[in-house]
Amino acid sequence: MKLRITATGLLTALTVQYAAAQKQQPIYRNGWIDFNKNGKKDIFEDPTQTVDDRVKDLLSQMTLDEKTCQMATLYGYGRVLKDEMPTPEWKNQVWKDGIANIDEELNSVANNRKAQTKYSFPYSTHAAAINTVQKWFIEQTRLGIPVDFTNEGIHGLNHDRATPLPAPIGIGSTWNRTLVRRAGEIGGREAKLLGYTNVYAPILDPARDPRWGRVVECYGEDPFLIAEMGKQMVLGIQSQGVASTLKHFAVYSIPKGGRDGDARTDPHVAPREMHQIYLYPFRRVIQEAKPMGVMSSYNDWDGEPVTGSYYFLTQLLRQQFGFDGYVVSDSEAVEYLFSKHHVAADYKEAVRQTVEAGLNVRTNFTPPENFITPLRELVKEGKVNMKTIDSRVGDVLRVKFRLGLFDHPYVDEKLADKGVHTAADDSFALQLNRESLVLLKNEKNTLPLNRNAIKNVLVTGPMAKAVSHANSRYGPSNNPVISVLEGIEKLAGKGITVNYTQGCDIVNPGWPGTEIVPTPLSAEEQAGIAEAVSKAKEADVIIAVVGEDDKRVGESLSRTSLDLPGRQLQLLQALHATGKPVVAVLINGQPLTINWENQNLPAILEAWFPGPNGGIAVAEALFGDYNPGGKLTVTFPKSLGQLELNFPFKPGSHAGQPSSGNNGFGRTSVNGALYPFGYGLSYTTFEYSNLVVTPEQQRQQGDIQVSVDVTNTGSKTGDEVAQLYMHDKVSSVTTYVWQLRGFERVTLKPGEKKTLHFTLHPDHLALLDKDMNWTVEPGEFEIAVGTNSEDLQLKKTITIIR
Repeated sequence: MKLRITATGLLTALTVQYAAAQKQQPIYRNGWIDFNKNGKKDIFEDPTQTVDDRVKDLLSQMTLDEKTCQMATLYGYGRVLKDEMPTPEWKNQVWKDGIANIDEELNSVANNRKAQTKYSFPYSTHAAAINTVQKWFIEQTRLGIPVDFTNEGIHGLNHDRATPLPAPIGIGSTWNRTLVRRAGEIGGREAKLLGYTNVYAPILDPARDPRWGRVVECYGEDPFLIAEMGKQMVLGIQSQGVASTLKHFAVYSIPKGGRDGDARTDPHVAPREMHQIYLYPFRRVIQEAKPMGVMSSYNDWDGEPVTGSYYFLTQLLRQQFGFDGYVVSDSEAVEYLFSKHHVAADYKEAVRQTVEAGLNVRTNFTPPENFITPLRELVKEGKVNMKTIDSRVGDVLRVKFRLGLFDHPYVDEKLADKGVHTAADDSFALQLNRESLVLLKNEKNTLPLNRNAIKNVLVTGPMAKAVSHANSRYGPSNNPVISVLEGIEKLAGKGITVNYTQGCDIVNPGWPGTEIVPTPLSAEEQAGIAEAVSKAKEADVIIAVVGEDDKRVGESLSRTSLDLPGRQLQLLQALHATGKPVVAVLINGQPLTINWENQNLPAILEAWFPGPNGGIAVAEALFGDYNPGGKLTVTFPKSLGQLELNFPFKPGSHAGQPSSGNNGFGRTSVNGALYPFGYGLSYTTFEYSNLVVTPEQQRQQGDIQVSVDVTNTGSKTGDEVAQLYMHDKVSSVTTYVWQLRGFERVTLKPGEKKTLHFTLHPDHLALLDKDMNWTVEPGEFEIAVGTNSEDLQLKKTITIIR
């Protein structure tokens, strides 16, 4: 409480200080604000005028210095900005003429001590702080152009103690549009209450190579599912009056060999594949949800850096997709044209190329003048036309007007404490964690555990007490975390003894080099496993929580193996040798090659990177208080040698090697997926029946209606994700074997049957023809429904006619 009083007192003093400058001529009028302080209502200050007229009027009053300041990001306190609150020195900084946006301002971003601030919490303190910073720009700059306050938000808003959600790969695994829409609404609401006006979410990158470190931040590998989830996230965020900025445009998620870090470039993607897989989610989300922001990526495509590409940033994004917001660069994307891609002789030339290409706002962890100064020089030298500058700045101003920043630039500070991270939000986050769980194996109904039949449970594994993954980058920080061990202890019941030993560390000394040249276990490692074995002998069941933490998977954390890291497999093998049932719980951010585990352990539960209350969700699933029903949105390979192995795929590209018949020269490779796209089990069973497709003959621009009955044929209430797939039998260009074109998650009681309805629009049947035009070709299409991409239980054929 004392902290709140101190911070608020300082804010009040600053407010009084800045208010003194406007005593002679108050700028806050009845229904409008005199931003340029000239004593009259200009067109841009008039809320009754159109946005385009207001933008045009404001641009006409701006100097070159003021315009170029609307083309750069100022990273917030602890990143670039050194002051928590405005100081007199700000009048000597480049932002004395304004700034486009301030990113991650006063959010106490995790893992950065310099960014920790007393203004992030309580929430009302942050709202007041943002108001104070906003007030400085409105009152102390000549034109008073408000700031767009941006922040990350891919699994909950990236702010101190905001509502935390599971990682995006877990969110995708819910296959639940309603939950994703609600997640967006929560992130948008909390942003608005805290003073943020732009949320950097969702990530629309297809995770096609599981070695890539940022798989954990993606919804999955399939473009249709990503588009559906991304659309709901954007609609949810923007329904709260803040902007949604899509990441990362484009072809970002397939660096050569899945290598992240210094490389992040050279995607080997053909043009048609780029449009059908990597651009598809962006096109659909832009056209159907109208996001106000797009972040340009720092990779190249076919030798052309995206952030310096007129084709990507103007022709595709604006002219073809219809994007009408502003483009912000990913950090250092502009600099990379010079320092990495070498398509610019110096940084100044890189600035010119990106602005000409269509970039609106440059972002990097360096002072904004690093970009603004050379940009001003380019204009004065005649190398960048003022019309180009006006166009780029106009896009930024247009978003600010659409956000209402020129009409209501301040937030109500009193609302934040009651509206951010509520009890209802926590309940929702727990449900999202539940629905993200995927049951990968359950031999002989090992799960759920019968509380009446077991007395002693051993919980072991390096992830059992782990918590750092729940507060990982680009999401909320500083929330208390319930580990899997704590969840099991809370839910086991009074008659069950829960013992714990770690067994082994996440990784061993020398890792990851020891994945190439193995080393013997040290005496300490042997002792850790031996202790786990000793306790296992006394247990009725063993729950081994294994996988990766946020230091093993994430941005700049690609892997060269997808086996369980360290000595975790040796731990599982030693536990299995005791003869006691071993249940593996996976905490991880990417598909893993868990072949031995799948072959030998009776039950495996995939939990991904759950949020802080994920330990409760996992424990509920283990004891049967909740029936897991999530499905995989990424293919699990058996071996790295199979990569790429993903869905959708072209005919023959996943073919095996026959030992007899045509080309039957023997078998030299491991074939097939360990777990296919869309896979996931339940504690109950489901049956599909009565597939109806109407009409069975349709014209090229007509809709197709599909219905199917799903029945719970088991003894427990459970969720099924019904999946609708399409196959173009004969086409002018090679198409994918099956393409996901619909899905619905449904909860069914034992014996209950529901009829699910889907609509196939022409876009769902379209392909890119030989001339690279989207078209629906006449011919036969196969429609199938089932429980995953390899278990398609019902099929019908329709005919498209001219």
